[in-house]
Amino acid sequence: MAAAPAEGPAAPDAEIGPLDLAARVDEALHVQAAAFGLGQDEIDVRRHIILRHLEHPRARALGATTPDGRLVGFVYGLPNDRGQWWSTVVEPYLRATGTDGWLDDSFVITELHVHPGHQQRGIGRTLITTITDAVDHPRSILSAIDKDSPARALYRSLGYRDLARQVVFPSAPQPYAVMGAPLPLLRPSRIDFRPPAPPG
Repeated sequence: MAAAPAEGPAAPDAEIGPLDLAARVDEALHVQAAAFGLGQDEIDVRRHIILRHLEHPRARALGATTPDGRLVGFVYGLPNDRGQWWSTVVEPYLRATGTDGWLDDSFVITELHVHPGHQQRGIGRTLITTITDAVDHPRSILSAIDKDSPARALYRSLGYRDLARQVVFPSAPQPYAVMGAPLPLLRPSRIDFRPPAPPG
């Protein structure tokens, strides 16, 4: 999931707005492939997954487009459901840390990617804060590769904290961390480094 680096002020060369992700899925996958280094086989699998997720009536997507209409970043997510595949994988890890309540009434950031040529400009930060500001859930969860990275630094700066680490997804080459944050996400003047309180 999510590979957007830590970023500065929002970029003037990309506009954030609603995205018809189903219609532009191949462009989005090009961005994801560039950000994540995906091969064609992985792209084909992810295309099917994205289109299946978009069948959810409350799935949301935003894109970052340049003035000439090129998609250079995107985010999408949906309300969490414990019956979804992702939840079934992460639930035992969250239960072991006493944080499985985060699976209820949460908005999942399923993917967040910014093309490498447009990173470090605030696009990822703007995408994730804009999409979560528009939902009616009290918290958000996501998974990210479990290592120090610009993406993890970005999430921490927004208020996401580790709920479980070394989460292994089938066929994923590296373990992931599951992170959660109360909504609305933090802005720079509101950063609080305390761990998240359990929901409820």
